[in-house]
Amino acid sequence: MNDVPLLLVDGHNLLWRGAFGFPAAIHSRDKTRDLTAEFAFFALLRVAIREEFAAPPEVIVVFDGQHGAAERQATNSDYKANRVLDEAALKPIRAIPHVQEALTAYELAWIEVDTAEADDVIATLVTHVRRDDPERRVWIMSGDRDFYQLVDDHVRVLNTAMKRGRRHIEPDTVFDRYQVQPTQWADFRALTGDPADNIPGVRGIGTGTAAKLLAGSLTLEQLADAGRLTGTKGKAIVEAWDQVLGWRDLIRMRTDLDLPLLPAGRSSRALPTPAEVIDKLGLW
Repeated sequence: MNDVPLLLVDGHNLLWRGAFGFPAAIHSRDKTRDLTAEFAFFALLRVAIREEFAAPPEVIVVFDGQHGAAERQATNSDYKANRVLDEAALKPIRAIPHVQEALTAYELAWIEVDTAEADDVIATLVTHVRRDDPERRVWIMSGDRDFYQLVDDHVRVLNTAMKRGRRHIEPDTVFDRYQVQPTQWADFRALTGDPADNIPGVRGIGTGTAAKLLAGSLTLEQLADAGRLTGTKGKAIVEAWDQVLGWRDLIRMRTDLDLPLLPAGRSSRALPTPAEVIDKLGLW
Protein backbone atom coordinates (compact mmCIF):
# COMPACT_ATOMS: atom_id res chain seq x y z
CA MET A 1 0.00 0.00 0.00
CA ASN A 2 1.25 3.48 -0.90
CA ASP A 3 1.14 5.70 2.19
CA VAL A 4 1.30 8.92 0.13
CA PRO A 5 -2.24 10.30 -0.19
CA LEU A 6 -3.36 11.28 -3.68
CA LEU A 7 -5.07 14.65 -4.06
CA LEU A 8 -6.97 15.09 -7.33
CA VAL A 9 -7.91 18.74 -7.81
CA ASP A 10 -10.89 19.81 -9.93
CA GLY A 11 -9.01 22.71 -11.48
CA HIS A 12 -11.84 24.70 -13.01
CA ASN A 13 -13.98 24.30 -9.89
CA LEU A 14 -11.16 25.69 -7.74
CA LEU A 15 -10.48 28.53 -10.19
CA TRP A 16 -14.17 29.47 -10.19
CA ARG A 17 -14.27 29.49 -6.41
CA GLY A 18 -11.08 31.58 -6.31
CA ALA A 19 -12.29 34.08 -8.89
CA PHE A 20 -15.65 34.69 -7.25
CA GLY A 21 -15.30 33.62 -3.62
CA PHE A 22 -11.92 34.95 -2.53
CA PRO A 23 -12.21 37.55 0.26
CA ALA A 24 -10.10 40.18 -1.52
CA ALA A 25 -9.48 41.12 -5.15
CA ILE A 26 -5.86 40.87 -6.29
CA HIS A 27 -4.62 43.18 -9.04
CA SER A 28 -1.33 43.89 -10.79
CA ARG A 29 0.65 46.83 -9.46
CA ASP A 30 -0.54 49.04 -12.30
CA LYS A 31 -4.16 47.92 -11.64
CA THR A 32 -4.62 46.79 -15.26
CA ARG A 33 -4.88 43.03 -14.60
CA ASP A 34 -7.19 41.16 -12.26
CA LEU A 35 -5.08 38.36 -10.81
CA THR A 36 -7.59 37.13 -8.24
CA ALA A 37 -8.23 33.75 -9.90
CA GLU A 38 -4.56 32.85 -10.25
CA PHE A 39 -3.61 34.09 -6.76
CA ALA A 40 -6.61 32.47 -5.07
CA PHE A 41 -6.10 29.14 -6.83
CA PHE A 42 -2.69 28.65 -5.23
CA ALA A 43 -3.73 30.22 -1.93
CA LEU A 44 -6.73 27.91 -1.50
CA LEU A 45 -4.78 24.83 -2.57
CA ARG A 46 -1.88 25.62 -0.21
CA VAL A 47 -4.23 26.07 2.73
CA ALA A 48 -6.07 22.83 1.93
CA ILE A 49 -2.84 20.84 1.85
CA ARG A 50 -1.55 22.45 5.04
CA GLU A 51 -4.76 22.01 7.01
CA GLU A 52 -6.18 18.74 5.71
CA PHE A 53 -3.14 16.50 5.20
CA ALA A 54 -0.80 15.17 7.87
CA ALA A 55 1.69 14.06 5.20
CA PRO A 56 2.49 15.82 1.89
CA PRO A 57 0.19 14.40 -0.81
CA GLU A 58 0.79 13.68 -4.45
CA VAL A 59 -1.15 16.40 -6.28
CA ILE A 60 -2.63 16.14 -9.77
CA VAL A 61 -4.69 19.08 -11.03
CA VAL A 62 -7.28 18.26 -13.69
CA PHE A 63 -8.88 20.74 -16.09
CA ASP A 64 -11.88 20.46 -18.40
CA GLY A 65 -10.92 20.03 -22.04
CA GLN A 66 -12.06 22.76 -24.42
CA HIS A 67 -14.38 20.27 -26.13
CA GLY A 68 -14.92 18.13 -23.05
CA ALA A 69 -18.72 18.43 -22.96
CA ALA A 70 -19.18 17.81 -26.69
CA GLU A 71 -19.87 14.07 -26.42
CA ARG A 72 -22.60 14.53 -23.82
CA GLN A 73 -24.05 17.52 -25.67
CA ALA A 74 -24.28 15.40 -28.81
CA THR A 75 -26.48 13.03 -26.81
CA ASN A 76 -28.50 15.79 -25.11
CA SER A 77 -28.28 19.34 -26.45
CA ASP A 78 -29.62 20.72 -23.15
CA TYR A 79 -26.59 19.49 -21.20
CA LYS A 80 -24.87 22.55 -19.67
CA ALA A 81 -26.77 24.76 -22.13
CA ASN A 82 -27.57 27.08 -19.21
CA ARG A 83 -23.92 28.13 -18.82
CA VAL A 84 -23.46 31.58 -20.30
CA LEU A 85 -19.89 32.68 -20.99
CA ASP A 86 -20.27 36.38 -20.29
CA GLU A 87 -17.34 38.61 -19.39
CA ALA A 88 -17.51 37.65 -15.70
CA ALA A 89 -17.64 33.92 -16.41
CA LEU A 90 -14.55 34.19 -18.62
CA LYS A 91 -12.40 35.41 -15.72
CA PRO A 92 -11.48 31.96 -14.35
CA ILE A 93 -11.17 30.51 -17.86
CA ARG A 94 -8.66 33.17 -18.88
CA ALA A 95 -6.58 32.29 -15.82
CA ILE A 96 -6.18 28.64 -16.85
CA PRO A 97 -3.08 29.11 -19.08
CA HIS A 98 -1.33 31.07 -16.32
CA VAL A 99 -2.13 28.42 -13.71
CA GLN A 100 -0.98 25.62 -16.02
CA GLU A 101 2.24 27.52 -16.77
CA ALA A 102 2.90 27.88 -13.05
CA LEU A 103 2.15 24.22 -12.32
CA THR A 104 4.61 23.19 -15.02
CA ALA A 105 7.25 25.63 -13.75
CA TYR A 106 7.02 24.17 -10.25
CA GLU A 107 6.91 20.57 -11.54
CA LEU A 108 3.36 19.95 -10.34
CA ALA A 109 1.35 17.47 -12.39
CA TRP A 110 -1.70 18.55 -14.34
CA ILE A 111 -3.93 16.99 -17.00
CA GLU A 112 -6.16 18.50 -19.65
CA VAL A 113 -7.65 16.18 -22.27
CA ASP A 114 -9.21 18.26 -25.03
CA THR A 115 -12.22 15.97 -25.53
CA ALA A 116 -12.87 15.09 -21.87
CA GLU A 117 -14.45 16.74 -18.87
CA ALA A 118 -12.39 16.90 -15.68
CA ASP A 119 -14.94 14.63 -13.96
CA ASP A 120 -14.18 11.77 -16.35
CA VAL A 121 -10.42 12.24 -16.09
CA ILE A 122 -10.63 12.17 -12.29
CA ALA A 123 -12.92 9.11 -12.36
CA THR A 124 -10.42 7.34 -14.64
CA LEU A 125 -7.55 8.20 -12.28
CA VAL A 126 -9.56 6.85 -9.34
CA THR A 127 -10.25 3.65 -11.28
CA HIS A 128 -6.53 3.16 -11.95
CA VAL A 129 -5.72 3.57 -8.24
CA ARG A 130 -8.47 1.16 -7.24
CA ARG A 131 -6.99 -1.43 -9.58
CA ASP A 132 -3.26 -0.89 -8.91
CA ASP A 133 -3.22 0.18 -5.24
CA PRO A 134 -6.69 -0.39 -3.76
CA GLU A 135 -5.67 0.60 -0.22
CA ARG A 136 -4.30 4.01 -1.23
CA ARG A 137 -6.16 7.06 0.09
CA VAL A 138 -7.55 9.34 -2.60
CA TRP A 139 -9.03 12.80 -2.08
CA ILE A 140 -10.99 14.71 -4.72
CA MET A 141 -10.91 18.45 -4.05
CA SER A 142 -14.10 19.90 -5.50
CA GLY A 143 -17.46 21.39 -4.67
CA ASP A 144 -19.12 19.29 -7.39
CA ARG A 145 -21.42 16.76 -5.73
CA ASP A 146 -21.35 14.46 -8.76
CA PHE A 147 -18.03 13.20 -7.40
CA TYR A 148 -20.04 11.58 -4.61
CA GLN A 149 -20.57 8.63 -6.98
CA LEU A 150 -16.84 7.84 -6.60
CA VAL A 151 -16.77 7.89 -2.80
CA ASP A 152 -15.92 4.67 -0.98
CA ASP A 153 -13.86 3.54 2.02
CA HIS A 154 -10.64 4.85 0.43
CA VAL A 155 -11.92 7.69 -1.79
CA ARG A 156 -13.16 10.91 -0.25
CA VAL A 157 -14.37 14.25 -1.56
CA LEU A 158 -12.75 17.28 0.04
CA ASN A 159 -14.77 20.49 -0.11
CA THR A 160 -12.91 23.21 1.78
CA ALA A 161 -15.66 25.72 1.00
CA MET A 162 -17.67 23.97 3.70
CA LYS A 163 -17.28 24.47 7.44
CA ARG A 164 -14.79 22.41 9.40
CA GLY A 165 -16.30 19.09 10.34
CA ARG A 166 -18.30 18.92 7.12
CA ARG A 167 -15.51 19.13 4.55
CA HIS A 168 -14.73 15.42 4.26
CA ILE A 169 -17.36 13.52 2.27
CA GLU A 170 -17.33 9.82 3.13
CA PRO A 171 -19.89 7.07 2.35
CA ASP A 172 -21.70 7.69 5.64
CA THR A 173 -21.74 11.44 4.90
CA VAL A 174 -23.54 10.88 1.61
CA PHE A 175 -26.07 8.57 3.23
CA ASP A 176 -26.66 10.82 6.24
CA ARG A 177 -27.33 13.83 4.02
CA TYR A 178 -29.29 12.20 1.18
CA GLN A 179 -30.32 8.71 2.35
CA VAL A 180 -28.70 7.04 -0.66
CA GLN A 181 -25.41 5.22 -1.15
CA PRO A 182 -22.62 6.75 -3.30
CA THR A 183 -23.19 3.95 -5.83
CA GLN A 184 -26.77 5.23 -6.26
CA TRP A 185 -25.79 8.85 -6.83
CA ALA A 186 -26.34 8.90 -10.60
CA ASP A 187 -29.73 7.17 -10.21
CA PHE A 188 -30.70 9.62 -7.47
CA ARG A 189 -29.67 12.72 -9.43
CA ALA A 190 -31.36 11.49 -12.58
CA LEU A 191 -34.64 11.54 -10.66
CA THR A 192 -34.10 14.81 -8.79
CA GLY A 193 -32.18 16.72 -11.47
CA ASP A 194 -28.99 18.75 -11.41
CA PRO A 195 -29.50 22.46 -12.14
CA ALA A 196 -25.75 23.05 -12.48
CA ASP A 197 -25.66 20.81 -15.55
CA ASN A 198 -29.14 21.77 -16.77
CA ILE A 199 -30.58 18.34 -16.00
CA PRO A 200 -34.20 18.96 -14.98
CA GLY A 201 -35.08 15.64 -13.31
CA VAL A 202 -38.65 14.43 -13.00
CA ARG A 203 -41.18 17.12 -12.21
CA GLY A 204 -42.36 16.82 -8.60
CA ILE A 205 -39.62 14.42 -7.50
CA GLY A 206 -37.53 15.94 -4.73
CA THR A 207 -34.64 14.46 -2.81
CA GLY A 208 -36.85 12.92 -0.13
CA THR A 209 -39.11 11.14 -2.60
CA ALA A 210 -36.18 9.93 -4.69
CA ALA A 211 -34.43 8.54 -1.61
CA LYS A 212 -37.55 6.65 -0.52
CA LEU A 213 -37.99 5.17 -3.98
CA LEU A 214 -34.36 4.00 -4.04
CA ALA A 215 -34.35 2.76 -0.42
CA GLY A 216 -32.53 -0.53 -0.01
CA SER A 217 -29.80 0.44 -2.49
CA LEU A 218 -32.05 0.01 -5.51
CA THR A 219 -30.86 1.00 -8.98
CA LEU A 220 -33.25 2.50 -11.52
CA GLU A 221 -33.59 -0.88 -13.21
CA GLN A 222 -34.56 -2.49 -9.90
CA LEU A 223 -36.92 0.39 -9.15
CA ALA A 224 -38.83 -0.33 -12.35
CA ASP A 225 -39.68 -3.82 -11.07
CA ALA A 226 -40.10 -2.97 -7.37
CA GLY A 227 -43.76 -1.97 -7.45
CA ARG A 228 -42.95 1.48 -6.03
CA LEU A 229 -43.84 3.60 -9.05
CA THR A 230 -47.41 4.26 -8.00
CA GLY A 231 -49.59 7.33 -7.71
CA THR A 232 -49.04 10.64 -9.46
CA LYS A 233 -45.29 10.76 -8.81
CA GLY A 234 -44.77 7.18 -9.91
CA LYS A 235 -46.69 7.87 -13.11
CA ALA A 236 -44.53 10.94 -13.77
CA ILE A 237 -41.39 8.82 -13.51
CA VAL A 238 -42.78 6.10 -15.78
CA GLU A 239 -43.75 8.67 -18.40
CA ALA A 240 -40.25 10.21 -18.29
CA TRP A 241 -38.45 6.87 -18.01
CA ASP A 242 -36.35 7.06 -21.18
CA GLN A 243 -35.31 10.61 -20.27
CA VAL A 244 -34.39 9.53 -16.74
CA LEU A 245 -32.09 6.81 -18.08
CA GLY A 246 -30.57 9.35 -20.46
CA TRP A 247 -29.97 11.82 -17.63
CA ARG A 248 -28.27 9.08 -15.63
CA ASP A 249 -25.92 8.47 -18.55
CA LEU A 250 -25.00 12.16 -18.50
CA ILE A 251 -24.30 12.09 -14.77
CA ARG A 252 -22.28 8.88 -14.75
CA MET A 253 -18.56 9.47 -15.11
CA ARG A 254 -16.40 7.68 -17.64
CA THR A 255 -13.59 5.58 -16.22
CA ASP A 256 -11.85 4.36 -19.37
CA LEU A 257 -10.05 7.38 -20.82
CA ASP A 258 -6.54 7.28 -22.25
CA LEU A 259 -4.56 9.69 -20.06
CA PRO A 260 -1.23 11.42 -20.66
CA LEU A 261 -0.05 10.59 -17.13
CA LEU A 262 -0.96 8.46 -14.15
CA PRO A 263 -0.18 8.87 -10.43
CA ALA A 264 3.56 8.58 -9.74
CA GLY A 265 3.08 7.40 -6.17
CA ARG A 266 5.29 10.02 -4.51
CA SER A 267 4.64 13.33 -2.79
CA SER A 268 4.57 16.44 -4.95
CA ARG A 269 6.95 19.27 -4.14
CA ALA A 270 5.69 21.92 -1.75
CA LEU A 271 3.50 24.58 -3.30
CA PRO A 272 4.99 28.07 -3.57
CA THR A 273 3.25 31.03 -2.01
CA PRO A 274 0.70 32.70 -4.29
CA ALA A 275 2.87 35.84 -4.43
CA GLU A 276 5.83 33.74 -5.62
CA VAL A 277 3.67 32.25 -8.37
CA ILE A 278 2.52 35.62 -9.65
CA ASP A 279 6.09 36.88 -9.55
CA LYS A 280 7.41 33.86 -11.46
CA LEU A 281 4.75 34.39 -14.13
CA GLY A 282 5.79 38.03 -14.44
CA LEU A 283 2.25 39.24 -13.86
CA TRP A 284 2.86 41.76 -11.07
